[in-house]
Amino acid sequence: MKLVIAITGASGVELGIKFIEHLPQDIEVHLITSNNALTVSHFEKSNIIFHDNSNIASSIASGSFRVDATAIIPCSMNSLAKIACGIADNLVTRVASVALKEQKKLLLAPRELPFSAIALENMEKLAKLNVIIAPPVMGYYSKSQTMEDMERFIIGKWYDVLGIENNLYERWK
Repeated sequence: MKLVIAITGASGVELGIKFIEHLPQDIEVHLITSNNALTVSHFEKSNIIFHDNSNIASSIASGSFRVDATAIIPCSMNSLAKIACGIADNLVTRVASVALKEQKKLLLAPRELPFSAIALENMEKLAKLNVIIAPPVMGYYSKSQTMEDMERFIIGKWYDVLGIENNLYERWK
């Protein structure tokens, strides 16, 4: 599986990092970070290929590169708005545009609270285009005891919708 992961904004970056850390080694990861997100120097996994957000000519900017899914975790409201309006002015928004045009899975994890009416309108517009809108929301039935348990639940749910096998949380019986 080839997976594009983008980390945008500054708040919630830890979830994007943990999403990557829990991925199976056999998944080829193409990582983009926004300028505000983080430095990528601490990633040591060999299955990660780094892409500069300003490089619109990157391989992943083309539908012919054929990725299986794209996840933007967290997804800033700025990135979400650009994607909803079809603005592809950096690599993150370009790969989202490609995912839409190629009808590939696209998961956005917006991290604002509360959501403005404009953000909700943008999310509705994208959801109607089969974009998976999946903010990091706790599922209380998971019986999480720690912050790590809660994060594993959220990441496990994201993996589920992307078709990535996992046992990060206890499933409903």
